[in-house]
Amino acid sequence: MKQKKYLIFILIGFWFLFLGNTLYASQTKQKVYIIPVSGTVEPGMAAYVKRAIEDIMADLKEKNKDEIKPVFVFKMDTFGGRVDAALDIVDTISNIPKGKTIAFVEKRAISAGALIALSSNLLFMKENTIIGDCAPIINTQEGQKMAGEKIQTVLRARFRALAKKNNYPVVLAESMVTIDMEVYQVVMDGEKSFMKKKAYDDLTEDEKKKVRGKKTIVAKGELLTMDDAEAFDFGFSQKSVKDIKEVLSILGYESTDIITIEESWSESIVRFLQPFLPILMLIGIGAIYTEIKAPGFGIPGIVGIICLGLVFFSQYLVGLADYTELLLLLIGALLLGVEVFVLPGFGVAGITGLLIIAAGLVLSFQGFVVPDPSLPWEGALLMKNLAQVLGSFMFAFLISLFVIRFVLPQLSKVMKGPYLEATLSHSHVDATTALAVKPGDTGIAHTFLRPSGKIMINNKKIDAITRGEFIDRGTPVMIDKIEQNHVIVKPKIS
Repeated sequence: MKQKKYLIFILIGFWFLFLGNTLYASQTKQKVYIIPVSGTVEPGMAAYVKRAIEDIMADLKEKNKDEIKPVFVFKMDTFGGRVDAALDIVDTISNIPKGKTIAFVEKRAISAGALIALSSNLLFMKENTIIGDCAPIINTQEGQKMAGEKIQTVLRARFRALAKKNNYPVVLAESMVTIDMEVYQVVMDGEKSFMKKKAYDDLTEDEKKKVRGKKTIVAKGELLTMDDAEAFDFGFSQKSVKDIKEVLSILGYESTDIITIEESWSESIVRFLQPFLPILMLIGIGAIYTEIKAPGFGIPGIVGIICLGLVFFSQYLVGLADYTELLLLLIGALLLGVEVFVLPGFGVAGITGLLIIAAGLVLSFQGFVVPDPSLPWEGALLMKNLAQVLGSFMFAFLISLFVIRFVLPQLSKVMKGPYLEATLSHSHVDATTALAVKPGDTGIAHTFLRPSGKIMINNKKIDAITRGEFIDRGTPVMIDKIEQNHVIVKPKIS
């Protein structure tokens, strides 16, 4: 009897424990945050993802909801982009202090997008989507080429680390980066595994006898790119789904609060401006130089300040430009102001100001000052930024010369006056009226006419010309004709 009572008390205790846990779970309902990762991977996207996650974590902390474990769903649709921006996003996702991260490939996750997708704990892919091909590409004088081994080895290490952390096939993850890696699917001891060709060749004869099947998954000269079905078969994707609702239903989050984090207006503007920054920089520098060469301060100076301001503002919002770059731009602007308003011509102050502005612009396009040798793409990025800024200066100089020479002089024709529209090309004084002489009047040659000289008529000394003959001084002359203000004379015949 006592045993039955103890059993009843134990069952009641378990019931209360289960009820308490159920009530606690209902009170601490999970929240799902959907963060779109679409378009080109660039610093603007990295800043947006970082801001979104920081705001979510700060909001949970402010509301004392530490017991809630947020679920972050990164909705992927990108062909890739800059390596440095992709690694910033990967670091942001990997360093989330708590919660679960899910990558949902809505259309594609190519190149840098594949790297971002593998940084999440789980991967789901919509039907008929693709992922892979993360070969680093650099721009050269001969066009786009695959980056060297220095960059590839760093990216391979990053792919390996993410694959190990989130339980993705390590060898296949590496094959997304390396084009000369050949990968086999090997069946040994009843288990499937992925193996590099070199590792397979290193197997002993006894180990090779245990191999019951070998299939080439990635051929030499190819990069691993998978559709949703292949990604599932190879152990990357959890499942191919129809939409994001199915993902949440599979994970048991269909009844949770679902919040989509959108870009702010400033982030949208920054991402919109990113492709046009070189053009804005070109126009800005050209306008500033035009202002220096033109008198006073007017439209070119305003245009230059606005364009360079947009460049710096966009880079400041994505976290690349800071107070150092702002200080350099201000010092350069002050030196240009001294050149325009204080010193004549264009000399040391102007050249120094332009060089300082160039340095500030270069630094504003990158998140470092001196490239890190362990991150070889930083050196390539520095050279690209230098070429971009110096090229902009060169083209801006040529464009400004063209504007000063041909455009500015024509502005008076399209701008309202008042302007003097008449010219003096046909202006003249009528000799008949001004000199009070007329054909037929007579006088004497005051000087030799050979054929031009001076004559004296009516006590007035006037210029005259013959029709080619020479007339000696003192010879009587008669005005033959007045033509275009020229007094034509001939010898007077008695």
